[in-house]
Amino acid sequence: MRVVVVGLGYVGSVCSACLASRGHSVVGVDVSESKVGQIEAGKSPIVEAGLGELIEEGHRSGRLTATTRIAEAMPGAEVVLICVGTPSHEDGSLNLDHVKGAAGEVGTALRGSGTFTTVVMRSTMLPGSVENELRPVLERTSGLVAGRDFGIACNPEFLREGTAVADFFGAEITVIGAGDPRSAAALSAMYQGVGGDVVVTAIRTAEMLKYVNNAFHALKVSFANEVGRWARREGVDSHEVMRLFCRDTRLNLSATYLRPGFAFGGSCLPKDLRALNQRTRHHDLELPVLGAVMRSNERHVEEAIHLIERLRRRRVGVLGLSFKAGTDDLRESPILRVVGTLVGKGYSLLLHDPNIDMERVLGANRRFVESEVPYLPERLRPSAREVVEGSEVVVVGNDSREYREVGALLKPGQALVDLVHGVDRKTVAHAEYHGLAW
Repeated sequence: MRVVVVGLGYVGSVCSACLASRGHSVVGVDVSESKVGQIEAGKSPIVEAGLGELIEEGHRSGRLTATTRIAEAMPGAEVVLICVGTPSHEDGSLNLDHVKGAAGEVGTALRGSGTFTTVVMRSTMLPGSVENELRPVLERTSGLVAGRDFGIACNPEFLREGTAVADFFGAEITVIGAGDPRSAAALSAMYQGVGGDVVVTAIRTAEMLKYVNNAFHALKVSFANEVGRWARREGVDSHEVMRLFCRDTRLNLSATYLRPGFAFGGSCLPKDLRALNQRTRHHDLELPVLGAVMRSNERHVEEAIHLIERLRRRRVGVLGLSFKAGTDDLRESPILRVVGTLVGKGYSLLLHDPNIDMERVLGANRRFVESEVPYLPERLRPSAREVVEGSEVVVVGNDSREYREVGALLKPGQALVDLVHGVDRKTVAHAEYHGLAW
C-alpha cells in the first residue's frame, strides 16, 4: 500500500520504518528539514533501539522516503497517518492546532485525487476530536464528504520509548476506530500480520482507550510507589510484596474488577481500607491514591441515588441486596445505603434477593439487619416478579443470574436502573433503561 506519515517525531518515525519493513511504500512528511534529511540519508532522527536499522533498510530498498511538503507526498496515497504533536495549553486542555493544520493540508491535497484515501489520526486526542473538530477541517478544505469520498479513522499508538519497535510488531492488539467500512478494511489490510489481533471499534472508543490506558499506567505507578512508602515504614520489603502480588494473574493482574459496575462492599474491602488508612495516618504518611479509594466508592453510591431520584417516581423496587451475587452477606452492601437513603426520603420500597430469607439469616448477618436495616423484613418479597409488578422504578443491585432478563417483565411507564451492567438491555423492550456508568 502507499502510506503517507505526517510528522516524523517519535511515533511517526517508528511507524514509517516499521510499515516500510512490511513492504508498504511509505512517504514521511515533516516541516523539519533536518528530520527529512536524515530519513532521506537512511538515518534515524531519534534514538530508539532497532529503528536505525529499519530506516536504513527502508531507504536502501526505496520503500521509505521523506519530504517537507504534504502535497508532494499525497498522490496515490491509500492511507495517511497523522502523527503530529498534541501538546497542552497552559490550562492543561488539549491543543489540536498542529493536527488541524496537518489535516487542512491533507484535505487540500485530497481535492481531485481520484483515490479513496483513509485519513487516520495516530496523535493522542480526546473523545470526539476526530468527528467534531478534524472531520469538519478535512471536509472544508477538500470539498469532499467523509465516509463517501474519503475515510476517517483513529488508530491510537501504544509505543513505549526504548521498546517502540518491539511494541509495534508485538502488540497484544492493534486498535482501529473506523468511521466507515472501507477505512476499516484499508487499515486492517495495512496491519495484516502486525501487532497481534486487529480490533475494529468506534472512533470515540479508540480515542478514549488511549487515555484510559495511560491513566491506568499512571495509577499503577502511583499505587506501587504508595505501597513502597507504606512498606518502608512497616519494615517490609516492598519489592517482595509486589513480586508476590504480581504472581496472582487471576485476581490481581487480570480483567477481574475492571468492568464498570456498582460500588464495592462486603466484609473485607471497606474494613481493610479503613484499617490501612488509619495505619498510614499513625505513620504520618500521606498516600493520596489509597486514601481516595473509599471516597471514590462513596461517590459512586451517591451517583446511584441521584440517578434514581432524577426519575421522580416514588415506588421503587430493588432486586439484589447482598454485596455480591450468590451470597447472603449484607454487611456493608452498597445497595443498602441506597435503600436506606430512599426509605429516609419517604419512598415506597419493595425488595428481593434470591439468597435472603429472613428465617435463615443468622449470626453477624442477623445482627447487621437488626441494627442497620430494621425495615428490611417488612419490605422483602418472595419473588422478583412481585417486586417488579409493584414498582414504577426497578433497580438491579447485584448481578444474580435471575435478574439478567428482568426487562421482559417491565411494562410501558416503568423504568429500569441497572447498577451492575447485569441486565440484557435487549430484553427491555417496553420500559426505560438507565445504566449507572454506561
